[in-house]
Amino acid sequence: MSVYSIDKLMVEARKLAANYRRMTGKTLPISGEIARHDASTLLDLTLVEGMSGYDALDMDGQRVQIKGRVIFDGQKSKPRVGQLKVGQEWDVVVLVLMNEDYEAVDIYCMSHGEVRAAMEDAASSKRISRGAMSVARFKAASEQVWSNESEQLQEKVPLKLVVSG
Repeated sequence: MSVYSIDKLMVEARKLAANYRRMTGKTLPISGEIARHDASTLLDLTLVEGMSGYDALDMDGQRVQIKGRVIFDGQKSKPRVGQLKVGQEWDVVVLVLMNEDYEAVDIYCMSHGEVRAAMEDAASSKRISRGAMSVARFKAASEQVWSNESEQLQEKVPLKLVVSG
C-alpha cells in the first residue's frame, strides 16, 4: 500500500506538468493519464487496463475511449484530438479538455457512429483519414456532458453516456 493516494498524486502531477511547461515551453506526456483519471472520477467510469480500443466502462457497460487535450493560452495552432481508433471496438469517446494547469474544464462525448459520420463528412482531409480531428470539430459534433462552470451539468454525475448515433 502506498503512502500517497491516487488523487494526491494527480494533484502533484498536474503541478509538475504545468510548472515544467512554464519553465521549458515543452509539455510532459501526461495529459492522457490525467484525462483518464478525471473522466473516471467525474463521470463515474470504471477504468480498465489492457483493452484494445477503450479505456473504461460506464455503469451500463458501454465501452468508453478517453481522450485528453490541454488548451494553452495563446496557443497558435489549432489543437487536435488524439487519434480516434474508429476500427476498434468501443461505444463512446469522451474528450476531457484541460486548462494550462492541467485541470479539467469541460468534457464532451460522442458515439462511435457520430465519430464515423463526422469523419466521413470531412473525408477529404488526410488527418481525418488517419483518425485525427480538431478539438473544434469534436466540440461541434458532440454533447457537452460536464463543465467545471455549470452546476447543472455537474448534477448529472454519475452519468449515463448515452449519445445518439
